[in-house]
Amino acid sequence: MAKIKKIFDEFMEGSKMFGELILAIINLILLSVVYFIGVGLTSIVARISGKRFIDNRPSKKSYWRELNLTTRPFEEYYRQF
Repeated sequence: MAKIKKIFDEFMEGSKMFGELILAIINLILLSVVYFIGVGLTSIVARISGKRFIDNRPSKKSYWRELNLTTRPFEEYYRQF
């Protein structure tokens, strides 16, 4: 009876190791596909359209942009959304 339990325990441990290996491979494949489609396509579209997500020209001292926040007339605040 002890031999059967030992064989069963080793089988379960091997199954667990196999499952973890398959999990790692599938995660690598899926995350790679998502990365290349998501980040890659976004990068290509941004370059084609000329969009710059961070204005990091070397001549600038800071990445901050001036928002030009001034007080507007009271009527402009109605129905903003």
